[in-house]
Amino acid sequence: MTDATAHDRAAPLDPGMFHPLCPSSAMPFRVGDKWSGMVIRCLQNGPRRFGELRVPLRAVTPKVLSETLRAMERDGLVTRTAYDENPPRVEYALTPLGRTLIPLLDAARTRSETHLPALLAARRAAGRPA
Repeated sequence: MTDATAHDRAAPLDPGMFHPLCPSSAMPFRVGDKWSGMVIRCLQNGPRRFGELRVPLRAVTPKVLSETLRAMERDGLVTRTAYDENPPRVEYALTPLGRTLIPLLDAARTRSETHLPALLAARRAAGRPA
């Protein structure tokens, strides 16, 4: 490596840049998982039953959807309300905390729409399927 190249490189990363007790390590990264963002979109206009969620989320298995909803409930993003009826009825709804993710999803959608052509072109250039 020449002196000019070494000089142009960024400084090495600090090994302690992510403190082990940082609160961000406990923050759920639900929006980035495969289905949570879509579940949030399905619930943003009000409560839905499991079967209703399955219609637009037909690509997800019932088991994975149940796991996703359970994880979102555990993280305080979704409430699950069971009604004592015959047959039993269960509805899922976004909590106020879950609703705070909607603007993030909106921003991600805008970014994706703006940069999708460049992303697809980069994949083609790398010989990867779009």
